[in-house]
Amino acid sequence: MDEDMLEDQRRLVELVESEGWDVTDLEISAYDSPWADEDDPEATVTITARKPYDSEDDEEEGDGEDDENPFRLK
Repeated sequence: MDEDMLEDQRRLVELVESEGWDVTDLEISAYDSPWADEDDPEATVTITARKPYDSEDDEEEGDGEDDENPFRLK
C-alpha cells in the first residue's frame, strides 16, 4: 500500500475528529481502477464515526415519565 494513501487516510481521520466525531472504524482499500487506462492505483477510505447530540426534547421533558415509547427503559 502506498504511503501517500496512508497519509491521506490519517489526514481524513484528523479532519473528522477535529469536528468532534469519534472514529469507531476505519478501512482503506487500494486497487487499480477498472475504468481508467492509467496505471496509477486508487483508494477508497471508509470512516465510521459517532457523535452524540443533545436533544432539546430530552431537556424539555425532564425525566421522560410521559414518554409513550414502549422500547424505552424506565
